[in-house]
Amino acid sequence: MRIGGSLLAVCFVFGAPAGAQDAGKASQTSFGVRDLQGVWTTLTATPLERPPAFDGLTTTEEREAAFVKTSTEAFTSDTSDGVGARGSEWWEFSPHMTRINGEIRTSLIVDPANGKMPYSEAGRAKLRALQAAVMTGFDGPEARPSTERCLVGGSGATGAPLFVPRYNANYQIVQTPDHLVISMEQNRDVRVVRLNGAPRLPPQMRRWMGDSIGWWEGDTLVVETINFVPGDAFKPASPLLVSHTAKVTERFTRVSAGEILYAYKVEDPEVFSQTWRAEMILSSTPNHILEYACHEGNYSMVGMLAGGRIKEGLEK
Repeated sequence: MRIGGSLLAVCFVFGAPAGAQDAGKASQTSFGVRDLQGVWTTLTATPLERPPAFDGLTTTEEREAAFVKTSTEAFTSDTSDGVGARGSEWWEFSPHMTRINGEIRTSLIVDPANGKMPYSEAGRAKLRALQAAVMTGFDGPEARPSTERCLVGGSGATGAPLFVPRYNANYQIVQTPDHLVISMEQNRDVRVVRLNGAPRLPPQMRRWMGDSIGWWEGDTLVVETINFVPGDAFKPASPLLVSHTAKVTERFTRVSAGEILYAYKVEDPEVFSQTWRAEMILSSTPNHILEYACHEGNYSMVGMLAGGRIKEGLEK
């Protein structure tokens, strides 16, 4: 696994279309709650933040087609890596943007209204410092990002909230009366949500994907996650910093046999000037969760740190 050298302003990752929601009843589990189980994908042509091509939350099919065409070409045109290049063989694409209640969405962010992450000045300073550290920090393994160390999946594919990764965007949900498990294809990470009044872990026990507890509000599963590990900062292709004091609240609502409405809000006053919210569709997929091979044992870390020593020598 490699980490891209730049953080893109817009996440042009594409997946299966999400049609208009069907109000028909989805099945119940044997223990009496809405059944969220199955394999789902987050892939969509709609980026997290609204790109300059749009000036509102919704758009037309004609503008959708033009945007997808331009975005796909931008990603597939780079073949500088030769055989195995990301543009030709890594990325997953789709011809459709997210549709919610029949509306074509131009950004997953719905609040603020401009579709942008509301960074405070202090938050942007923290983000810039971390971005600089990623490019210069080669003193030891601990200085490298969590994704480079194979601790969590890249591009925001794992943890809370769920973002749209560039590939391997498949998730399997399994339920029991007391737990909900999200098994993620990227890095084969597993997030366990404790239900039915489970107590919080103490604040000193932080996890890479946070500490998640959940409860049912009617047919909607609400999941609240806190206790993030400081430094697990870069989630999607849009540069995103979530501090260790953040609280992420997710809502999973099965709206049809093939769709889950997934909505979340991020409260993080250390980074953002206000709470921000996003919505997307988790689409059912016939795909299976396949084995994901990172560089187990961190054997590639030796090469990464050796490269840092060579670079230091060249700069003297």
